[in-house]
Amino acid sequence: MRQISRCALAVVLASASIFAAAQELKDKGAPSDASSMFDQGPVGTGDAMAPRPRSKITNAAVNDQVPRGETAGGRDTVPNKTPFGSAVNRPSPVPSEFQKFVLESTGKSLPVFGAEYFANSPSTFAPVTNTPVPADYPMGPGDEVLIRGWGSIDIDYRAVIDRNGMITIPTVGSIVLGGVKAGDVEAVVRGAVGRLYKGVTLNVTFGQLRAITVYVVGQANRPGTYTVSNMATLVTALFASGGPNANGSMRRVQVKRGGKIAAELDLYSFIARGDKSSDIKLQDGDTIYIPAASGYVAIVGKINNSAIYELRSANDTIESLIDYAGGLPVVADPRRVFLERIDPKANKPRSVEQFALDGAGLKRAMKDGDILNITSITPDFLNAVVLRGNVDQPVRAPFKPGMRISDLIPSREYLISRSSTQRQNAAVIAGSNDKVSGESASGEKNSGENANSIASRIGGLMDEINWEYAVVERLNRTDLTVNLIPFNLGQIFSDPANPQNIVLQPGDTVTIFSQKDVAVPLDKRRVFVRVEGEVNAPGVYQMSPGEDLQSLLARAGGPTRNAYLFGTAFYREQVRIDQQANLDKVIDRLETQLRLDQAKAALEVRGQTESEVQLSRLRREAELASARETIQRMRKLAATGRIAFGLDPAERSFNRLPQLKLENGDRLVVAFRPEFVHIMGAVNAEASAVWRPGRRVSDYLDKVGLRQEADTDAMFVIRVDGSVIGGESRSWFAGKFTNTEVYPGDTIVVPEKSFAKESLWSQFTTGAKEWTQILANFGLAAAALQVLKK
Repeated sequence: MRQISRCALAVVLASASIFAAAQELKDKGAPSDASSMFDQGPVGTGDAMAPRPRSKITNAAVNDQVPRGETAGGRDTVPNKTPFGSAVNRPSPVPSEFQKFVLESTGKSLPVFGAEYFANSPSTFAPVTNTPVPADYPMGPGDEVLIRGWGSIDIDYRAVIDRNGMITIPTVGSIVLGGVKAGDVEAVVRGAVGRLYKGVTLNVTFGQLRAITVYVVGQANRPGTYTVSNMATLVTALFASGGPNANGSMRRVQVKRGGKIAAELDLYSFIARGDKSSDIKLQDGDTIYIPAASGYVAIVGKINNSAIYELRSANDTIESLIDYAGGLPVVADPRRVFLERIDPKANKPRSVEQFALDGAGLKRAMKDGDILNITSITPDFLNAVVLRGNVDQPVRAPFKPGMRISDLIPSREYLISRSSTQRQNAAVIAGSNDKVSGESASGEKNSGENANSIASRIGGLMDEINWEYAVVERLNRTDLTVNLIPFNLGQIFSDPANPQNIVLQPGDTVTIFSQKDVAVPLDKRRVFVRVEGEVNAPGVYQMSPGEDLQSLLARAGGPTRNAYLFGTAFYREQVRIDQQANLDKVIDRLETQLRLDQAKAALEVRGQTESEVQLSRLRREAELASARETIQRMRKLAATGRIAFGLDPAERSFNRLPQLKLENGDRLVVAFRPEFVHIMGAVNAEASAVWRPGRRVSDYLDKVGLRQEADTDAMFVIRVDGSVIGGESRSWFAGKFTNTEVYPGDTIVVPEKSFAKESLWSQFTTGAKEWTQILANFGLAAAALQVLKK
């Protein structure tokens, strides 16, 4: 009985112990009872069967649902914007003495090859945390493992390998990971968990890996102690330290380990070829030593990468350095290079050599201070001839012995210029047939009509060839002089055996001219002229050289019964160009005169009172503003190219037209007789009055009335034929000018008086003489006065 009581007491104590253990594990995140640690089946309570919550092993934050660094391939991806720290754009380094020497010698500021690789190195350094973990990486103390599992138990646990090489997972126990390769860690952890829990899907990734300490010494930009990832290599550590300084070597960077040289890296091989065979993985306590450079050379000219290069040893050849520079471009001339060398021990330290980059030249050793200048090929063709000018397209053709001009230009189609073809194509472009109406009753044309009218483009599709003259330019290589050999292009096509078909030589340049390039005689020019208005058959006609206006009228069927001889207008392009040039000169002269008047007026204020000076200044500013506005309006005037025939207004026969020979582009407009006379200027009402035979200027002025500011001495009449008649008397009542007979289409202009001080400028802008000269000499119509009035 006593024995049974003891057994019952033991059972009670065991149950209490199990319950306490379960409660403790529950507080730590373990299963809530002992049975749930190993058996995840439902536990019955009476007749009801209710599922109990699954057990969970975690030490992660509540919101940290995705383990830090989890990737599909087991790669650590802890967020870190810059692997080594914050990169900064550093100021350009101070040039070395050799860089200054090269600049003085060649005029070129050359960079040091490879220095740009470290130009944006980070200003601070932090261990790498986001690099992939190799499968053969051996795990060790300090490495972080991220374990996540789901199924019969939830696991979200971070563990760091301790100094004994183990991690400890609650309810699972200790797992030895020290020395285990990264690719095998997941299998080892899965095996340990699987011994206790069934049906668990497991994923293992890596977090922060252990760091090591390395030292960067010597000619480094930022020497010091660096904490790097244990997967860091020599190149990454060099980048962290900013690389070699201005005197440091890029070609003999050493890693010292245990008092010995573990590796020596030539950065040129890495930068130029991507060779990382000497880039070893660093170990804790390694020292990176950057020695001083042993020497520099410069390569300039036609090289893919002109720069200053470091010599690794006395055996560095031209070929090896050109290889690092990316080789020679196709335009480099290997037949001729120049080597400038320094010999401090010689009486004349500097010397220059010339040689070819052949087998021996490429094997030549470079010395400290050398400057290698590689020249470009001469862009000269020794087996070519050139065709240019008024041709389909300029070409450089291969030369053949016995080659003649006809071989270079096999047919006339080769002489159709691209501009001619473009004009032919433009003839079918939408809108090119739009016509701009610009003809007035007096025969004047509005601005832009000549350029936009389709009639103005008739006959202008082709650039006419100068068949009488073309030229061969031949270079005499003996004395480098050029000889011109002219020939008749037309005879070559009519008779290829003609001596004009010159035998070409290598280097010849054949130039073909159009009639615009070299003007041909008038009798050999093509002549397309327009006749418009009151003729029986207006249009564009091709005339023979030497034909005149009478021939043109006959070709057009003669004038109609409404034709007005006195109003007939004739336009010529060359005359328009000359008129416009002279008009521009007049306006420039006005601007010059304006500046002189202003300077003179400024000097006249001496001795005046302050109020008088202020009044003079205001008057000058007003005159200046008015003058500038007038000049600006005058700049809008455009010469028309009209030629005034000076016919008698009473003349009726077109046979009285001058025997003027026609030129290409001429335009004859036969006007009908207008019914109105136009009065404008300082009148009470500008108007167009009906013309009456025998009426005088005074008759029309009486109808419109003069304003008080009208300058009657400066009045003038613009005739319908383009001529201008000015006042001949200084008195309104003397009456000579006002008795001038007015003809159909005439325009009477009454200027305003100027009440300002009579400077040369004001005299010009108010005087009728100057305006009549402008309007008459430059072919300006009455419409020009509207521009000046605005």
